Amino acid sequence: MTSNSTRYDCLTAPTIAASDNEHDAVGLNIGKTQQETSSTVQLANPLSRKLNKILEIRLDNDKDILEALKALSEFFGENTLRSRRNLRGEIERRSLGISEEFAQAFEIVKEGLDSIHDDVESMRSSCHDMTKRLKAAREQTSDLISKTTDLHKESHQLDIRANVTDAFLAKFQLTSEEIKALRGPRNGQLLQEFFSTLERAKQIHNDCKILLRTNHQTAGLEIMECMALHEETAYERLYRWIQGECRGLTGDSVEVTALHCKAMVALQDRGVLFRYGLDEYGTARRTAVVRGFIDALTRGGPGGTPRPIELHCHDPLRYVGDMFAWLHQTTASEKENIQAFLKLVTMQSKNSDIEDVLAHITEGICRPLKVRVEQVIVAEPAIVLLYKLTNLLKFYSYTIGQLLGKEASLLACLEELEELCQKVFLNALNVLSSKLMEKVELPPADLGPTPTLVQNLNLLREILMSHDSSVVPLDARHNEFAKILNCMLEPLLQMCSLSASRLNPCDMATYLINCLYAMHSTLALYEFTDQRLEMLDAQIAAHQDTLVNEQASYVLSMVSLIQVYSITQQHKPQEGPLSLVHGMDTMAIKSAMIRFDSYLSSPDSLVLPQCNLLNSSHVREEIICRGTDLVCGAYQLLYEAIFNPDNCFSDPKGVLTRTPEQRFVPPWILACY
Repeated sequence: MTSNSTRYDCLTAPTIAASDNEHDAVGLNIGKTQQETSSTVQLANPLSRKLNKILEIRLDNDKDILEALKALSEFFGENTLRSRRNLRGEIERRSLGISEEFAQAFEIVKEGLDSIHDDVESMRSSCHDMTKRLKAAREQTSDLISKTTDLHKESHQLDIRANVTDAFLAKFQLTSEEIKALRGPRNGQLLQEFFSTLERAKQIHNDCKILLRTNHQTAGLEIMECMALHEETAYERLYRWIQGECRGLTGDSVEVTALHCKAMVALQDRGVLFRYGLDEYGTARRTAVVRGFIDALTRGGPGGTPRPIELHCHDPLRYVGDMFAWLHQTTASEKENIQAFLKLVTMQSKNSDIEDVLAHITEGICRPLKVRVEQVIVAEPAIVLLYKLTNLLKFYSYTIGQLLGKEASLLACLEELEELCQKVFLNALNVLSSKLMEKVELPPADLGPTPTLVQNLNLLREILMSHDSSVVPLDARHNEFAKILNCMLEPLLQMCSLSASRLNPCDMATYLINCLYAMHSTLALYEFTDQRLEMLDAQIAAHQDTLVNEQASYVLSMVSLIQVYSITQQHKPQEGPLSLVHGMDTMAIKSAMIRFDSYLSSPDSLVLPQCNLLNSSHVREEIICRGTDLVCGAYQLLYEAIFNPDNCFSDPKGVLTRTPEQRFVPPWILACY
């Protein structure tokens, strides 16, 4: 490749004169042009314009010139005058050579096309001959083709009928494998395929109802009859299998398998067989439960743990409690087993069926349980123990009743035992109450509760403590509490009244307050006693009024004001002045007021002896406070009467030196208000 200046020389060589003189002239001309100052002379020279145009060309942007220069550089190796003069001839020779190569190549193509033309002509003639032969063969085999076409159509129709028949048989018939699965193996074992085959037979039986609505009624009836026979055979075999399985469920634990659940689901379409299956299950489990109960009573658990229940027969509460605990646990386990046995059943009567089967299973325990519990109850243990047994029976009757139906024999047995125990308990309370009335004790010297009352209150406290810890429902506890109080509290009140009948009113009030307070203290610790406590409070208040009046009378009598107060209280204005009444003279009143002043200085010295025998300090203080109020009221009445001018006392202030507002009230009395 030559330099850029060489390329420019090669490009301009064909255009301008080839002589060196002309080249030199151009150079001189350019020099002169640069020295000229007139631009018009430069524009007038054509050679200058052309040269300027060539110099202004941008070779980088002209791809054609670049390609031409690239081709020229391949054979133009030396930029000499001779080479520039022979450039045109060289280019023409190259062009001629290219044309000759092109002509030779097209000659080969022409020869190939001529060969193809000959082959096409040969093929055309061969096709023409074959067309003639085919036309002749078609004319000869037209009848055979027609018959072949008809046979193909008939074969296609037969294939369609065969497919329809196969589909019909697959839809409405059982296969040999399915029939074999439905009949089962010789050993009588039930396989999983049995249930799918039975469902298919039922589905075919239902689908035949569609055939009865079409023109295929005969086929539908025959298939329905066939499927019905298969179903009856399958259901009979299924029932025999579930019957054998249920008869084997006599162990301590029950293992319910998936086959059992599926069998009961399949049998629910045959209500009678389903019921028979449940009866077989209930009978087997009933035998197992009764045997388990007898074993728990006599033999105990596996290996002797837990120990036999009858070893605790000397302890009635534990003996009965262990029996009912075993019964509750067994009943809950049996209900869970039945629910697992029928977990896939979707009948509406499922819950009632479970309750019926559970009632049948637990019915066998009723007799041995009832005999043993009745022996404990009839033995007439202690009253508190009888009451604890009653609560225990109520608790388990309520708890087990949540698992059983209302018509269960076991629930009825529990209710009978509960009623019997409660009846024996109430009879024992009535006997105890009647004994209280037969022999009434005299009040002790301290007017406190008698030993019989204390003993019976302790018994009542034990009963109420066991009642308070009972787990029976709240309503039942409330009703039972009322019965207990009616049986015990009323006879105790009557006994106390009879015991105090020979006492004077003051001693009677003190004795009865102590007895009532003991009853009140016993009942105040427990619930459902509000009504009884109100009754006791009312009776205590009534006897308090008696002691309050006695306390006031005792103080007034000890200070010699009882007669003065009585005369003043009964005096009427129309009877004349009070000072003229006998016993109301000034000296007698002054003498009594001296004693009254000594009482005011030491009020503790004049307390009713019976008040000191009261067991309740609160009641005692209240009686003294209220008695003091009555004494103050009597003094105020006397003060108003003496200072009344109508009563004609000459020196009232000399008689009564203290006003009612100035009376001395000890602080311990003020604390009562």
